[in-house]
Amino acid sequence: MTTSNSESNQKEWKIASLYQFVKLKNVANKQKDLQIVCEQNSIFGTLILAEEGINGTITGSPESIDVIISEIKKWPEIKTLEVKYTSSTISNFRRLKIKRKNEIVTMGQDNVDPEAITGEYVAPKDWNDFVKRDDVLLIDARNEYETMIGHFEDAIDPHTDTFTEFPDWITEFIDQNLGDKKIAMYCTGGIRCEKASSYLKSKGVEEVYQLQGGILKYLEEIPEENSLWKGECFVFDQRVSIKHELSEGNYRLCYSCQFPVSDHDLESPFYEEGVTCDNCYDLLTDDQKISRRERQKQILLARDRGELHLGRDPKKS
Repeated sequence: MTTSNSESNQKEWKIASLYQFVKLKNVANKQKDLQIVCEQNSIFGTLILAEEGINGTITGSPESIDVIISEIKKWPEIKTLEVKYTSSTISNFRRLKIKRKNEIVTMGQDNVDPEAITGEYVAPKDWNDFVKRDDVLLIDARNEYETMIGHFEDAIDPHTDTFTEFPDWITEFIDQNLGDKKIAMYCTGGIRCEKASSYLKSKGVEEVYQLQGGILKYLEEIPEENSLWKGECFVFDQRVSIKHELSEGNYRLCYSCQFPVSDHDLESPFYEEGVTCDNCYDLLTDDQKISRRERQKQILLARDRGELHLGRDPKKS
């Protein structure tokens, strides 16, 4: 499937990152209805529906995005909806996917209910003072491919590959380190912290706090000169990373392993666009490298024809 460049080169694309933990009814019908209205409004991106709520990032014209958000807010279960808006000169997604899953962010733990109980929110304006306290342990709830390009000063990195690894890590960590400390957590937009803090609460940890609105809200509201953020923030679309004031960052993805690649990484002898990078060069067989070179060739041919080749999606959380 291909999409013409003219379709994807609007002057402005509005990006909406949204989630809400809420018990949804008739999820299959909601999926079908949402698919129709998104297609009618030329929306790209991914939305995930589950009985525990909705999560995703979509892009389209400002008017089209407003239509979709309005439609979701009409669902009787939705009382509030956490939405963050940014803009771009390109679509940042190549397709539309509306999925039904067991969880809107996969943790793999039963009896975790963020709608019922989560940690206390700390507003971006209060975050710096709070995490500098001696009685606070600051934990990054994201994965290693995200933390490697940016993090808060003095944050503890769990070095996880997926969010499903986080419960085991945090359980062992608090057993060894909690004492009388408070836990402060952060993630990209807040959704993983909702579930992680709910998990900790279910395990009897009482003083759990989370950055309200996640890193995105912090970078939007806190001036760089006052910021404790170091580096860039990984995002799950073709922007790959963003900086303060939500400006687009300097990373790109290796489309073989989906790891972020910096300008410095591009100079590596192991980097080959669309084929390998430092992270995956030794992990791929010769046949896999040949297959990826052929795929990259097809992408370039599609580009020469004025089309977009629909390749892999950015990493999943």
